[in-house]
Amino acid sequence: MCETGTKTYRNLWPDVVDWDNLLLAYQRCRRRKRFKPPAVRFHFNWEHNLLQLQQELIDGTWTPGRYYNFRIHEPKPRLISAAPFRDRIIHHAVVNVLEPIYERRFVFDSYACRRGKGTHRAIRRAQYFLHRYPYYLKTDIVRFFPSVDHAVLKQLLQRSIRDERLSVLLDQIIDSGRDVLSDEAPQHWFPGDGLLDVLRPKGIPIGNLTSQFFANVLLDPIDHFLAGHPESRGCIRYADDLLIFGDSKAALWHVRDALIDQLQQFRLQLHPNKTHVSPSRHGVKFLGLKVAADTCRLTQDAARHFNRKRRCLQFEFANGQRNLSSIRESLIAWQGHVDRCSDGGLQKSLRRRAVFNRNVCVRLHPIASAQSLFNRSSPFCDF
Repeated sequence: MCETGTKTYRNLWPDVVDWDNLLLAYQRCRRRKRFKPPAVRFHFNWEHNLLQLQQELIDGTWTPGRYYNFRIHEPKPRLISAAPFRDRIIHHAVVNVLEPIYERRFVFDSYACRRGKGTHRAIRRAQYFLHRYPYYLKTDIVRFFPSVDHAVLKQLLQRSIRDERLSVLLDQIIDSGRDVLSDEAPQHWFPGDGLLDVLRPKGIPIGNLTSQFFANVLLDPIDHFLAGHPESRGCIRYADDLLIFGDSKAALWHVRDALIDQLQQFRLQLHPNKTHVSPSRHGVKFLGLKVAADTCRLTQDAARHFNRKRRCLQFEFANGQRNLSSIRESLIAWQGHVDRCSDGGLQKSLRRRAVFNRNVCVRLHPIASAQSLFNRSSPFCDF
């Protein structure tokens, strides 16, 4: 046991480099990406490649590869960094071993990147709290992933993980994002900081599976703090988005002040322009939807985002850059997110505009409507 009473774990390295664990990690990494060029190249001689990767881990010669970086602008501008395919196998192998350990201590109302959780359960839980408590505090953390302090994260992991070789591997994965996010990391000043403190290494790539896991590890003490706060009646966290429920506005502002002080210990800050207290009867914009106690609707931003995505898909399909299979996956994923919404008329209107027609001068193709892509009995959908 460490000084905080947290159980520690040793001798985890053999589990990480075990062949069965690496094979499972490879299978999970390849899921839904088996036709991508990196996955195809690795699979061409997968047994040899996986054995080589295992040997590099055992010998201590593995080093992180170069990230592929690109930017997205929805729902807000972000830099996404994708690790090489073989590195992602290692990320899955590490999470396979560590996830069961940390899952036991995570609070119930943390919903991001956890088995059996997800956006739908978070929304249902928000509706439960909206029905029960008169006020909520909505907030998030300023540029969370670029702001993650490497030293703080490593210290949190070392409280539980006392395996030297695994700790070295975790440090390598964390440090791999240093150069990628050097220009993205915000320069926050905290009480007692000097120049060297502000320049500490920060940032973990959003595209890594390990980054989502590390986010839950880093914010788990915050979850427990809010769960035990006397004026917090309920709290939902999805990644760095927080919904806190209470009996009065004054109580929730007190929770906000205490949360700011608590986050400073982890060198994180609340977003001042995205922190507000509102009556529960007005509902809340949460995870891209307008959530009320008894209803759930699409926001205008979500509808505009779908229209932009639809026009992009139509352009790519007309120019032969996408096939119906990939379009179907995108549209069905969107439908899965909005299935709980009560504004069926708006959904039908959005789908009606999504007609895909291959440009005749590129290649003749029968017209496929979004209605057929959404229909589970359609030949396009293999359920």
